[in-house]
Amino acid sequence: MNNVNGEYHFSGNGGQRPNPGEQPPQGGAPNDGGTRRPQTHRPGKPGFNGPMTPARAVTIALIVLAVVLIGNVIFGSFYNVSEQQSAVVTQFGKVVRTDSAGLHFKVPLLQQVHMVDITTHGTGLGYSVGPSGQNITDVSNGVMITSDFNLINIDFYMEYRVNDPVAYLYNTEAPEQILKNIALASIRSTVVNYTVDEAMTTSKSAIQSEVKSRMIESLNEQQIGLQVVNITIQDAEPPTAEVINAFKNVETVKQSAETTINQARKYESEQIPAAEAEADRIVQSAEATKAARIAEAEGQVARFNAMFEQYRLNPLITKQRMFYETLENVLPGVKLIISDGGTETMLPLAPFAAGNAVQGGE
Repeated sequence: MNNVNGEYHFSGNGGQRPNPGEQPPQGGAPNDGGTRRPQTHRPGKPGFNGPMTPARAVTIALIVLAVVLIGNVIFGSFYNVSEQQSAVVTQFGKVVRTDSAGLHFKVPLLQQVHMVDITTHGTGLGYSVGPSGQNITDVSNGVMITSDFNLINIDFYMEYRVNDPVAYLYNTEAPEQILKNIALASIRSTVVNYTVDEAMTTSKSAIQSEVKSRMIESLNEQQIGLQVVNITIQDAEPPTAEVINAFKNVETVKQSAETTINQARKYESEQIPAAEAEADRIVQSAEATKAARIAEAEGQVARFNAMFEQYRLNPLITKQRMFYETLENVLPGVKLIISDGGTETMLPLAPFAAGNAVQGGE
């Protein structure tokens, strides 16, 4: 073992030093000359391959944080609004604009976007839906008094939507609850003007229209950002089972009466035109008969006048001609008997006339 510059070499060749160009043996394996050298650790160079120092870790963390923030700012500056939404953009709590469907830009970190659903929603008034889907009566909101001091259980279904996103977000804290209160107040103010019979049968459409008009007027005054689309009566019945059955029977009879009335009106609409057509036919026939009779009378008058002129010219000849013409019209239907006035035997003329007629035919 030789000590050379602080290094110990185990040599089997007489203590020769290894060639400087050779790689030192690794893992303590003997070299070609049988020399063993221990591994040495070289101090690291400055850079990424060097040891992790606290300052270096802080620098990397700041770089990663800056990249994340820049990416968040870039991607957070754009937002998309769907067809069913409306976006309200605020800056330092003040509304700067509202955006409709599409891709939009906002100032990062300074502006905030609040999405508002503008689709149509529905809710029941006077009832609630149970777990199994059946309707459960809400006595506090469904039972009302009518103009004839009867109680009625009436249910409504209301459809509404947001028509002013800014007012919906900032004018009130609970716009849906205010809308429900307005609807119930309008319903009570309307139903009280109708009898229980009208509210259950013939005046449902009128009640619906009046309730909607009252709600529109109240919503315009309150400015809560909601709009009523439609409100309809789902069911109207008395609060007790016995009265319900009685009113159902009454409603059935009324429907039968309306059916009969409609059938009678249909028969009327069919018969009146037919009767009018028959009347026109009779009138036209009478007019035709009238015209024929008048023409015939005028012809007879003209014929009589002509005959009268001939009579004035030749009275005797005219009398004889008229006598013979009358006989020609009368004798064919008369049975003649010839008698000399002195005998009791009378000879009928008919057989002789018939025989002459036969001979003439032969």
